Amino acid sequence: MEKKPFVTKEQLDEITKEYKTPFYLYDEKGIRENAKAVKEAFSWNQGFKEFFAVKATPNPFLIQILREYGCGCDCSSLTELMLSDAIGITGEDIMFSSNATPAEEFQFARKINATINLDDITHIEFLEKNGGLPEVISCRYNPGGVFKMSNGIMDNPGDAKYGFTKEQLFEGFRILKEKGVKRFGLHSFLASNTVTNEYYPKLAKILFETAVELKEKLGICLSFINLSGGVGIPYTPDQEPNDIRRIGEEVRKVYEEILTPAGLSDVAIYTEMGRFMMGPYGCLVTKAIHEKHTHKEYIGCDACAVNLMRPAMYGAYHHITVSGKEDAPCDHKYDITGSLCENNDKFAIDRMLPKIDIGDYLIIHDTGAHGFSMGYNYNGKLKSAELLLQEDGTVRMIRRAEEPKDYFATFDFCDILKDMKQQEK
Repeated sequence: MEKKPFVTKEQLDEITKEYKTPFYLYDEKGIRENAKAVKEAFSWNQGFKEFFAVKATPNPFLIQILREYGCGCDCSSLTELMLSDAIGITGEDIMFSSNATPAEEFQFARKINATINLDDITHIEFLEKNGGLPEVISCRYNPGGVFKMSNGIMDNPGDAKYGFTKEQLFEGFRILKEKGVKRFGLHSFLASNTVTNEYYPKLAKILFETAVELKEKLGICLSFINLSGGVGIPYTPDQEPNDIRRIGEEVRKVYEEILTPAGLSDVAIYTEMGRFMMGPYGCLVTKAIHEKHTHKEYIGCDACAVNLMRPAMYGAYHHITVSGKEDAPCDHKYDITGSLCENNDKFAIDRMLPKIDIGDYLIIHDTGAHGFSMGYNYNGKLKSAELLLQEDGTVRMIRRAEEPKDYFATFDFCDILKDMKQQEK
């Protein structure tokens, strides 16, 4: 089976007249259509808000598009908070979910009045000393054990470093209430990249039942319940994508079954999807620049794991299209590699593809989330540009490619590289 790229060979020929490969390319039309679908899927809940996971794709141009559909930001670090604040997203439009959090990050979150989602019961006292307790706060719940659905084990929360145990959660809310917190939220993340419509409804049931118990035992009526992320995308062509409208409807049924009878019909539902919001609407475009015939057949690209580390990091599958050869038979077996001094620097291993010629563009699919953002600079490799394919078919640069001066910028406090500075002049 084949995934259809959102960019054609003819378009790439035009784009590469101005921008060198490799580069990330994002599909504005797809992003907008998906954001609209998410908004509609949960429109039954008056307080619904999607907080886009900034960690997935920290580009202000893309976040501004999502903002048009009512999205806020899910931040987990100081720089993510600063980015959101810089583009005018502040206050309760930011959820700050962090762990092992430095004091200055809590302090900045308080300064911009972001909603803080505490990861541990000890963080109550830590936050109180470093920024003070706000009137609204959330706590992250980890029920432990193994999380199962009808299609088997999805993840193992008991091994995850995140969140309060149930006992800690109730004790934490009791303490926070005594200390004057007025509004409360509940958050949980139990499985990553689920490609099933069951996940959110199953998680919602756990959290909704916990909300009812909090009301009964502590007299706390939650203001919001955050289902976090975990709604995934089909990386392989044979997978059936999630149906966000069906997911929204199933969460509504659980809401009306559990929360409404308990007098909690005004609880807002929040989500924090990064992968689902952006993943399919980005691709990494690279060029075949070498071929090697040894014990295997290799195609060497001008991109490497610095640009996309998921395959090298944990063997993640990303579909590859040889642009302009979409209808050609996949009758050649290749390893698709980068140029790093690491043997795991491979985008594909033993992948059946059409015959690849030097100069062919390879489109690596589904890199719109956790792609560029996970990049690094090993071997002194530089990160690529990010481009936006706009709805009218034109292309806009939304991040320039790194240059050597960026790589060496952190030595600007001294003259050890003074000869290089002279060369730049």
